[in-house]
Amino acid sequence: MGIETKERGGRELESGAQVISGQLGKTIQRLRKAYNFSLSDLAEQSGVAKSIISQIERNETNPTLATIWRLSQALDISIERVLSSGEEEPFIDKTTRADTPILVSEDGKLKLAIIGWIKTVEWLQWYDVSSEPGGELDSEGHQRGSIESLSVTSGEFEVEVGDIVQRAKAGETLRYRCDRRHVVRCVGNEPGHALMVCILKAAVME
Repeated sequence: MGIETKERGGRELESGAQVISGQLGKTIQRLRKAYNFSLSDLAEQSGVAKSIISQIERNETNPTLATIWRLSQALDISIERVLSSGEEEPFIDKTTRADTPILVSEDGKLKLAIIGWIKTVEWLQWYDVSSEPGGELDSEGHQRGSIESLSVTSGEFEVEVGDIVQRAKAGETLRYRCDRRHVVRCVGNEPGHALMVCILKAAVME
């Protein structure tokens, strides 16, 4: 992606991939035992290999969302519950404006504020996009099968993927494969604002 990352934001993204698995193994094991399932039982019910489940419970692997989805189906529980820390108390997490990492396009006209949750960075990322007229973000492809969604709230944007170019105004959304080079541009004479969501390959249900 043709962008420069603030040093702090880069460190957070690098460390964020490991945050997810911290309580995941304990949660899977607790739910499995609550159902009185052996590893073999859960493997049979979910279609996930017994060895993989064992590694997940010992926090020796970082599973894809597809794997977590299969386990959650077998345990009859939502993915949100599986991914939670195991605490029953509700919580509210707040990130201040000062702590929100900002990515800037090479031309300096387009900015992406990383507003997505660091715990989902491996499969789901979302950004607050603001751009001056003519701002352009030229990005390399993400993981194969990844999809990006750009919902415009003001101004007008166009997206170029291969030989295809589509435009969207306020209230409209463009969805496109982002596993190849793709370009997002703010077109027209007005500044633009949009919400960008990137669903990575790890989130694709097989």
